[in-house]
Amino acid sequence: MDMMKPITSTEIPYGKEWVYEVKYDGFRCVLTWDKDGSIQLTSKNRKDLTENFPEIITFCQKNYNQVKDYLPLTIDGELVVLNNMYQANFNWIQKRGRLKKSSAIQQASNQRPASFMAFDLLTLKGETLLITSFSKRKQNLQNLFKNLPESKRMIYVPSFENADHLWRIIFDYKGEGIIAKRKNSKYISGKNHQDWFKIKNWRTIQGFLTHYDMQNGYYTFNVFHNDEIYVVGKCKHGLKEDEAKTLEKLFITNGEKTKDGVSLPPAVCAKVHTLDLHQEELREPEFVSLLPQTDPQTCTLANLQIDLAMIPEHIGISKIDKIYWPDPMYTKGDLLSYIREISPYMLPFLRNRALTLIRFPEGIDGEFFYQKHLPAYAPDFIDFKLIEGEKMIICNRMDAILWFANHGALEYHVPFQIVDQPKPIEIVFDLDPPDRDAFSLAIQAANLIKPILDDLGLLSFVKTSGNKGIQIHIPIPENSLTYDETAVFTQAVAYTVEGAYPNLFTTERMKKKRKGRLYIDYIQHGKDKTIIAPYSPRRTREGTVATPLYWEEVNENLRPKHFHIKNVLSRVKELGCPFRYYEEAREKQNLSKVLSLIK
Repeated sequence: MDMMKPITSTEIPYGKEWVYEVKYDGFRCVLTWDKDGSIQLTSKNRKDLTENFPEIITFCQKNYNQVKDYLPLTIDGELVVLNNMYQANFNWIQKRGRLKKSSAIQQASNQRPASFMAFDLLTLKGETLLITSFSKRKQNLQNLFKNLPESKRMIYVPSFENADHLWRIIFDYKGEGIIAKRKNSKYISGKNHQDWFKIKNWRTIQGFLTHYDMQNGYYTFNVFHNDEIYVVGKCKHGLKEDEAKTLEKLFITNGEKTKDGVSLPPAVCAKVHTLDLHQEELREPEFVSLLPQTDPQTCTLANLQIDLAMIPEHIGISKIDKIYWPDPMYTKGDLLSYIREISPYMLPFLRNRALTLIRFPEGIDGEFFYQKHLPAYAPDFIDFKLIEGEKMIICNRMDAILWFANHGALEYHVPFQIVDQPKPIEIVFDLDPPDRDAFSLAIQAANLIKPILDDLGLLSFVKTSGNKGIQIHIPIPENSLTYDETAVFTQAVAYTVEGAYPNLFTTERMKKKRKGRLYIDYIQHGKDKTIIAPYSPRRTREGTVATPLYWEEVNENLRPKHFHIKNVLSRVKELGCPFRYYEEAREKQNLSKVLSLIK
């Protein structure tokens, strides 16, 4: 039978009879698992996707014994490549679907493995569940997943009772949308029902139309950039019939004929919904309305960037054209867009920690100041912790970090412990060469420390400092070590590296005595001392970012200036976040050898 498909809606249905799930942007897919262990992935267009996603098949094969008593079974879900748990990368899954050669498929599955997001169970032990209520099917699916090990290859999609709570998460993470499902609904082919509705998390953008393609009915949608026309993409659907006819007549009557249609100078503005913009292609664009009162000159690339970022109105952004980094001409708008987009990856390292900001209201060449305490004029959606009569800044929300960015906060520094807690939740080595020209020393030091940590059974993560050094992070469980204990450990590692190469590395605190050597700053790891947060921008000429890396990237080709606010987000979407398993590593961390070393 055909899959049950959600109906597009602009409104969320509310009531006790509804539950809500994340809508993922990928390939809708049915996983069929037979009693003999054979597995097939089938798209909604009945295309066999099995060969394209070997990582899913391998996971199933490894766990055959755990589910053999439930076979045969059929699971409805979505094949995705996850950027994070609420946002999928459609470009990557599309790329995976096009691959033909097994070698290319295997390489892609290693580089960015896919996940099967399971949200419905259609058959169990060979018995159909199609006429069973959705809530019972969901319970059966959840029970099935209790037999499977936790994995990123097959993931159970939970239901939420509170639509507004889920929508807030989707908005913050810039997910595709949500699906509302009636609890007592049967599984019905196609859209011949009123039980599943999809509500998309549209980005709303403005631009002007310059060309009408009479062959396919698409209009070219543009903005201005440096007084030049910048093509954003094409749009066709969404206008009411009378609006569509009026617009078509306007172009045909007044436009200049081309080989495939007619063109007009910038005059006709429009508001458009889209899910994303990628390489001059709007994702699922739809006209919202024409804007006869809008001046095309106000439709700029800077404003488009802000609109695509979906910055909440209550932030009250201002002066987005102000230059913050003069050399690359990065603006305050660039900073705001970066912070908004990177916030899902950055916020986990800020949450529940007393934040220290460095604010540059006029950009990196202007005056700056440090800020630890919440200003009196801060809005009430920013959290704080009252310590000794002072409100310490706690940045737990996307709109909070954006509010600070809008007030000139460029750098975000965090302590190693949760606020008001005496023990660290991570250990960090700060590898500080004398200058950028000596960055190779940081690479060498990092690659000396990594095997030491490996031998101690520690999971470690590495990032650029965003300036001239490298920092190694080791997540540890809460209350597992005191700062006195971590001091013994960090000193031992630092002394080991210094002792092996005393001409290259030093633990000498006084700069004038370092004599061109790299400083292994183990003392910086102490209570209430801070480190630059992962993904924080820096006050450098290039607008660099403290960028999480994969360990294999720590080689002679690595340069801090390669990572800046204009490319780090695309890097994360292309390669994934190197710190995405940081919290899992914290829970898995085995400190037995470290404790033996300390004692």
